[in-house]
Amino acid sequence: MNLGGPDSLDAIEPFLRNLFSDPDIFNLPFGQKLLAKIIAKRRAPKVAEEYELIGGKSPINEWTEIQRSMLEKRLHEIISDDSAGLPEKITELKVFTAMRYWNPLTAVIAEQVAAGNFDKVILVPLYPHYSITTTGSSFNEWKRVYKGDMSKVAYIRNYYNHPLYVKAINERIDEGLLRWPEERRQMVHILFSAHGTPVSLVKKGDPYSGEIRNTMETVMKLRSYSHMYHLSFQSKVGPVKWLEPATDDKLMELGEKGVKDVLVVPISFVSDHVETSFELDIEYRHNAEEAKIDNYIVMTGLNDSATFVECLSQLVMNELTGKKEILNA
Repeated sequence: MNLGGPDSLDAIEPFLRNLFSDPDIFNLPFGQKLLAKIIAKRRAPKVAEEYELIGGKSPINEWTEIQRSMLEKRLHEIISDDSAGLPEKITELKVFTAMRYWNPLTAVIAEQVAAGNFDKVILVPLYPHYSITTTGSSFNEWKRVYKGDMSKVAYIRNYYNHPLYVKAINERIDEGLLRWPEERRQMVHILFSAHGTPVSLVKKGDPYSGEIRNTMETVMKLRSYSHMYHLSFQSKVGPVKWLEPATDDKLMELGEKGVKDVLVVPISFVSDHVETSFELDIEYRHNAEEAKIDNYIVMTGLNDSATFVECLSQLVMNELTGKKEILNA
């Protein structure tokens, strides 16, 4: 389960319309569909300019398909192993992609899964950290559109501190640090940038921001706190108060303190998309330049990380076996 993204410039407006129609993000007492249509029409031209700079479409769709394919291959390897510890032989296993706001839409995939009459359905969010605006929204949509036996559905709520997820992040950080000359690597500040949420959600008990901080601290602990590190939030929309500090403000603050080397870690994303490829790598690069940060590098997303896919496979296998084992961490 993932967000999805426009696969062409023409898809931007209907994608935005789907997004702003989501009651788990923008819950209006009346007129939401009409308002979503108006907002999408107004925002589409500006958003199109952003997508034009990253190839005219969102890379999230292709990376999600790669992750889906890798996961399906890995799960078939596991279930064909007699030592996998499965309670009974699995004769068929399929991995589907269900996008929240673009194709393949959740409703379409839910229909296919129901028609397949599977013995078990496991919902795997490509959101390591739980928020009602991401995982919660995807789960709620599934409950609305799935016509199969709901008693067969298992929900993986989060995995923000799973050792293999944390390991995958650290592998990408190591790769990013290699882009600096060896004599400057210790001077790099690591900036964890997460997609923000309104503060009102935190006050209502949404655990997302706390889980983000937990991941950051776990990553740095395993690195023996090798570098100075910071947390910031991006992608604010609308006039309400959002989580702070904002990533652009944090970059200015670091620059004012004389920091010259920053590795940005997109912590709440498991693949590159517009928030990393445009917002972090293009838009905020201008902020870094203005802040006199000489070396500004955005970490590559987890994308085709075999370690991350192994994390997903373990989450699935735990649901199939009823165990909670963590292997090869």
